[in-house]
Amino acid sequence: MVIGCTHLDQNEKSTGMTTEAINIKLDSLRKTIEHHNYLYYVKSKPEISDFEYDSLYKELEELEHQHPHLIVPHSPTQKVGGQVLSEFENFPHSVPMLSLDNTYNEQELTAFHNRVVKLLSHNEITYTVEPKIDGVGISIRYEEGILRRALTRGNGEVGDDVTVNVRTIKSIPSRLHPENPPPIWEARGEIFMSKKDFAKLNEDREANGEHRFANPRNCSAGSLKLLNSAEVAKRPLDAVFYTIGEISGTKILSQKHLLDRLKQYGLKPPAFYRECQSIDEVLAAINELESIRDQFPYELDGAVVKINDFSHQRELGFTAKSPRWAIAYKFEPEKAITTINAVTIQIGRTGTLTPVAELEPVSLSGSTVSRATLHNFEEVARKDIRIGDRVEIEKAGEIIPAVLRSIKDSRDGSEETINQPLNCPVCQEPVAAIDDEVAVRCTNFNCSQQVKERLIHFASRGAMDIETLGEALVELLVDHNFINNPDDIYNFSIEQIEHLKNYEGLGDKSVEKLLLKIEESKSNPPWRLLFGLGIRHVGAKSSKTLLKHFHNIPTLALASKEDLVEIRDIGPVVADSIYEYFRNEKNIAILERLKKSGLNFSDDTKKIQNSLFTNKTCVITGTLETYKRDDLKNKLSDMGANVTGSVSVKTDYLIVGKNAGSKLQKAEKLRVKIIHESELVEMIKCP
Repeated sequence: MVIGCTHLDQNEKSTGMTTEAINIKLDSLRKTIEHHNYLYYVKSKPEISDFEYDSLYKELEELEHQHPHLIVPHSPTQKVGGQVLSEFENFPHSVPMLSLDNTYNEQELTAFHNRVVKLLSHNEITYTVEPKIDGVGISIRYEEGILRRALTRGNGEVGDDVTVNVRTIKSIPSRLHPENPPPIWEARGEIFMSKKDFAKLNEDREANGEHRFANPRNCSAGSLKLLNSAEVAKRPLDAVFYTIGEISGTKILSQKHLLDRLKQYGLKPPAFYRECQSIDEVLAAINELESIRDQFPYELDGAVVKINDFSHQRELGFTAKSPRWAIAYKFEPEKAITTINAVTIQIGRTGTLTPVAELEPVSLSGSTVSRATLHNFEEVARKDIRIGDRVEIEKAGEIIPAVLRSIKDSRDGSEETINQPLNCPVCQEPVAAIDDEVAVRCTNFNCSQQVKERLIHFASRGAMDIETLGEALVELLVDHNFINNPDDIYNFSIEQIEHLKNYEGLGDKSVEKLLLKIEESKSNPPWRLLFGLGIRHVGAKSSKTLLKHFHNIPTLALASKEDLVEIRDIGPVVADSIYEYFRNEKNIAILERLKKSGLNFSDDTKKIQNSLFTNKTCVITGTLETYKRDDLKNKLSDMGANVTGSVSVKTDYLIVGKNAGSKLQKAEKLRVKIIHESELVEMIKCP
């Protein structure tokens, strides 16, 4: 305590301001910046120039830099991220996040209306129509106006805690706007990436030799699950909110009332909203929305129809999976007609040959499309698709659309049949179907394109995360025979390094950065290495599951098929693939060389200690002084506790810091044992 006082006195002396005055200044700057964020992101009516905004932000940044002990998590400066997680914790939703039933035509929508009329016993019903955004479901919880937790949808009952990443999204306020916000306010909506920002991101990735993302939704989902929040902050994520979970201290009467309240609190509601007095008006609103779908900054895949009156919503209730008072009307995927000029063949890391149609450029879903997947050669033959055909293409969420059908009536006899090749177009080795699969594969494991794809996967962000070792550089290194296997990445010769510095676009600094990132990747957790090896059917999730069970790769390598299928989520096909991989001499040799290069093969998970917290369910609330919250969670987990996010009858201990809110009241009501931080310090000391 004495040290703290001395520290504050020194700060006061250096600035000529008391701590109280500094706090007032900081709070004023934060509120001003948040107000302008609200005007810019929610109302789209900025009142100051970018220069004026940047000046305010810089002033706040400098003041916080001078007084780091006064930085708060909800400060606008914290949106740059920086926290690195080992994994995401799971927490139960206070109110389940249910999915909506879908309908695809007017008859089904009318049937929904008739069910509602029957259940409510009257037809005086007002509906709302909003866009169905093709994003990633999110639930954000504010306590006393401060953003405390953000959870993904997960399975609807339990979601991943992505709070540190959501804090980086500029359009999501770290605290609600009113001076007296409700004690609890959970807003639910979608995280998305605008079409414009997504296109720019893909252009930048391509320029850096990285893989393009498939579509905005996948990109948003992947960005939200990055373990480094500083990387998330670089992604142009945005959010729209349209419903609520748990709330207290306020009442919402209708969907219209809710959307107005969301906007008032600084949360962006949907850009399109219509109130409808009849099912005919609902259909008209849906048609209006579909006609302007390309004008929205984000991808839409339909409309959402809801009962406006919340008392009617409560009366209608829920089924096991969805609300009875809402339904999604799905738009048909957009289609276009164009011509196939040629067919190219892509070769994946497992040797799969995928035919791709090179098209006469055509506008589709607001962008120009010049390529479409043909999936596989069996599909080509079944649909009788030929080079020169006029074809119908569909964009159903993917950047590369699919060819639906050929328009045979437009043929003039000059069209060419698309034949399945007998040999790989890259290495000229034979191709074959394996295990009765539809796909055909290049049988040459050393095919240069397979080698490139395997190495690109190994170095990718989701696997070994070797920044700068992207697609373009991998191609360069393979073409010059510098690397052929993952272990080669860790064993560049001095001569190779000197050669690299002479290539266009590289140089001393680029090569030094590459070597640094390669060295850093050696300490990655072993599940990343396992995933990076590219074992068929083994994804990131199953890699984590396997390492959690076996603890290290050598033990996994010795596992029998019977051992493997006993693990949850590891079926016979995956087990066979893993078993065969670790009994291949080439793979064993590569693994041995990787181990000699110093890569991490063992999970360093700590053994759980027996303690007063062993097998106890704990919840943390309030502001802690002795511990950082995440450090305390890890400490309790190491001591055998199960740390959750909400108080229930199953909670053993509520750990309380300063300014504890509704969780303390709930714990007292449920007679949960309450541990104050000072008591906790002593308990942790006990064996």
